[in-house]
Amino acid sequence: MSKQGSSFKDALQNIFAVSAILIAFVVSYLLFVNVMGNPVNFEGGNPKGHALEGNYLGIIYKGGFIVPILMTCVLVLIIFVIERAITLSRAKGKGRLNLFLTQIQGLLEQDKIEEALEACDKQKGSLANVMRAGLARYRDLQADKELEKDQKILSIQKSFEEATALELPMLSRNMVIFSTLASISVLIGLIGTVLGMIRAFAALAQSGAPDALALSQGISEALVNTAFGITGSTLSILAFNYFSSTIDSYNFKIDEAGFSLTQNFAASLKSK
Repeated sequence: MSKQGSSFKDALQNIFAVSAILIAFVVSYLLFVNVMGNPVNFEGGNPKGHALEGNYLGIIYKGGFIVPILMTCVLVLIIFVIERAITLSRAKGKGRLNLFLTQIQGLLEQDKIEEALEACDKQKGSLANVMRAGLARYRDLQADKELEKDQKILSIQKSFEEATALELPMLSRNMVIFSTLASISVLIGLIGTVLGMIRAFAALAQSGAPDALALSQGISEALVNTAFGITGSTLSILAFNYFSSTIDSYNFKIDEAGFSLTQNFAASLKSK
């Protein structure tokens, strides 16, 4: 892949990320106002009053203006979980990676380079792309009579490293979004919690009888924002850990494939 093509893909990814966040916010705001703020969810049809007993949409609405922001975090998380799942599924290719590696190793032992290249074309995915680059260099070096053995081994290692460097950014792209959401979701929820508690204490501080409506609204705002913030943070951490372990598994298999190919090539040189 050329640098120009890589830059174009990066630009598209940036546009996708910004668009996803904006769309998630618009959807969250519309849901907050039109669904959760629907008068049918409140006593007397008044969104400023108490939510109907057991009506969770009305209860969430009482969380205040911080709720759409937290909903945006959750929707962004869902969008990028789907994006990562699709991307990593494509990176895996069409078959099981362990079987693919075993097949390639068997073909290399029989010196069937062309068949190994065809297997890479059928498998597709990141590992197959890296293996194909290494195998193509392997084939070229077999016919090279000018380079020394050590130079050939270094050349095939460099080919593998270059191919790996092109694939790794695609595997790890957007992972920072999960770690960011894990941090800011709980912090935004905490802001909502503090604002709700301020409202609740303000109601208690009034002279005479406390304003029961303002007190209940303040407590609802605090609890709803706390729940949303913790939920968003927890889901983000789970998604980050899952995808990180998946990417690490792919990286391990790529490293294993590179080591196997290099060792096989070195052994073939010694036998000559």
